[in-house]
Amino acid sequence: MKIAMLGSGFIARFYATSLHDQRRKDQVVSVYSRNKENAGRFAKDYGLDHFTDDMLEAIEHPEVDVVLISLPNHLHKAAVEACAKAKKGVLCTKPLGRTAKEAKEMLDMVEEAQIFAGYLEDLCYTPKFLKSLESVKNGAIGKVLWAKSRETHPGPHSDWFWDKEKSGGGAIIDLACHCVEISRNYIGKEVRPLEVMCWADTQVHPIDAEDHAIALVKYANGAIGQFEVSWAFRGGMDLRDEVMGTEGTIWINNFLRTGFEMFTTGDRDNYVAEKAEVDKGWLFPVGDEAHDLGYPNMFTDMFEAMETNRQPRETFYDGYVVNAVLDAAFKSAETKMWEPVILEDWRGADVEEVSKTAVSFDENYNLIKEEILPNGDIKYILKHKTTGDIVQKIKS
Repeated sequence: MKIAMLGSGFIARFYATSLHDQRRKDQVVSVYSRNKENAGRFAKDYGLDHFTDDMLEAIEHPEVDVVLISLPNHLHKAAVEACAKAKKGVLCTKPLGRTAKEAKEMLDMVEEAQIFAGYLEDLCYTPKFLKSLESVKNGAIGKVLWAKSRETHPGPHSDWFWDKEKSGGGAIIDLACHCVEISRNYIGKEVRPLEVMCWADTQVHPIDAEDHAIALVKYANGAIGQFEVSWAFRGGMDLRDEVMGTEGTIWINNFLRTGFEMFTTGDRDNYVAEKAEVDKGWLFPVGDEAHDLGYPNMFTDMFEAMETNRQPRETFYDGYVVNAVLDAAFKSAETKMWEPVILEDWRGADVEEVSKTAVSFDENYNLIKEEILPNGDIKYILKHKTTGDIVQKIKS
């Protein structure tokens, strides 16, 4: 694939490095930036023949097969609209929109134009995530009851992130979009998110948006998703997921403490890892940052989906659902109440909340818990099927 890159900043460089690394065949051939000098520097760094400060010129470039949007959030909609008019496939960085309304408008644009559209949710492509998701889908931990995702760091790189109007919010719109989609994958994308309870506050920075938030998302099958996000966390970038099921548990540390530790006196300036705050003392570098963050797997899925005429793992519809959950989180943070997730277009299953199943122990009792005691006895905690009385039995 030959790609037009819209944007020349931090995320655009991450994307381009992933696409051009290790002799990959998919190449960026054009770059657009609102600042032509930045576009020229990007083109020089990545060996591109074409750069411009005219977005339409990059999109309509005759060599371009697909457009990659790595622009600030408030520019996503205009870029998607231009791609739809030009009938060029489009990949958009997260979050898809600033609101569900904006995301739905973009979804409608690409579907009406009948062009390929992929949602670039890189943390749903990390090696650890893909491996753990396969285990979950194979039933290794039983029914998923709770999926928790955490992303925290000391704050984003660019000025527009800190502008509530341009970004659409603070840490929630920036980071919880990852966390919500991670939980949706574990719980099942076909399961409808119903309502959200969220606490958010501006604890540290002099901004209008929130820099810290925690929320619970209730799903139609009784599962709970949870996110923890912060722009006030000190010590680097912390990416962790936890999944609890009826038959097992998964813990994942994607970035901050992954087994690579190094001490240096810091005599030279060195880039350590994204959001790292220091370059001396004990450090936690990342072996292959782009790969550990999921970028190569993400682009492989996107381009193979284009070539084989299938949907990618992460679609514009997924981005729309995520924005709807975040809308409910923002509202809940204001009202301090559970708020419904408003989805005008639900394409999953019509699953009602399932009743809690009981494991029968014998004709009179259901099993609550079984455990082996230190002396080798087996203890059963039981509930009577008729009276509800709870008792224990010991098997020597």
